[in-house]
Amino acid sequence: MSLHLSARVDERDVEIDLDVADGQTVAILGPNGSGKSTVLSVVAGILRPGRGRAVLDDTTLFDLPDRSWTAPHERGTGLLAQDPLLFPHLSVLDNVAFGPRSSGTSRTASRRIARTWLDEVDAGQLADRKPSALSGGQAQRVAIARALAAEPRLLLLDEPMAALDITVVPAMRQVLRRVLADRTAVIVTHDVLDALLLADHVVVMEHGRVVEQGPTKDVLARPRSSFGAGIAGLNLARGTIEERAVRTPGGLVVAGLHGDEDVPEGVAAVAVFSPGAVSVHRERPTGSPRNVWATTVRELEPRGSQVRIQTGALSADVTAPVVAELDLVPGTEIFLAIKASEVAIYAA
Repeated sequence: MSLHLSARVDERDVEIDLDVADGQTVAILGPNGSGKSTVLSVVAGILRPGRGRAVLDDTTLFDLPDRSWTAPHERGTGLLAQDPLLFPHLSVLDNVAFGPRSSGTSRTASRRIARTWLDEVDAGQLADRKPSALSGGQAQRVAIARALAAEPRLLLLDEPMAALDITVVPAMRQVLRRVLADRTAVIVTHDVLDALLLADHVVVMEHGRVVEQGPTKDVLARPRSSFGAGIAGLNLARGTIEERAVRTPGGLVVAGLHGDEDVPEGVAAVAVFSPGAVSVHRERPTGSPRNVWATTVRELEPRGSQVRIQTGALSADVTAPVVAELDLVPGTEIFLAIKASEVAIYAA
């Protein structure tokens, strides 16, 4: 099943154009308030946009403002939220059987389908329990099984692991990786690992708009938005090309290597580089680095065996001994340097 969505939600200032191919999993990433969950609500029929159109395969979900609106239960979509929302008075088995039973399948056949999906998500042993007897991870597995038992044409997942204990997230991610492998799905997440392990395609939203999209590996390797660079763990400077370098609106000039084609003068572009390639100095360095910037330490953030130095616009990763040797604390004036050969420049 394929999805085409083009919609505008005025009250939330969200405008989205999204295409999901048959059998594809698309991850929507972005900061809080960027409009990610709004997109799922529109597709599921929970939220009515002011205008737009959505088509799931050959079914028009809506065509607004005045032509058509398909009720949520008739859309063939399944929404899995952060909260499992299991029926407390039903057993796990009957929770999962609820979808096929509601569509007219017999009680016996519905329970047979439910057992199949519970086994698929490694929760078959929970069939006779009530939701109150489940852990968070167990409840979310049951919620996944319930969503799949309804045989949705499109599965929508809204931060499905956000409420889980960190110790159960890897196992849940493997469950989703398995069940999403051959179906069409859209997953809203803030975790880059979800995108890497679950999604074929990534859409990045900021301020209610799509700011970049593409195959997962391409977006994370060559981000074009600040959020995309952040989740990829990269520095990104956005501006225009001047003398083959990127000049930002704030006056930062970053020289680097252009990609397959040079970006012309005056064209919007980004310069991207790893914090690990940035060196930190107390005095202005001499020698080969073309990129040297005076700045101030804003924050020191431990990251395993390294320390990330945040300066506001840019960051650098150094070892703890370097922090001690340079006597770095918030407020310290420093110089950041990086060779142009470590910087990739491409059109924005």
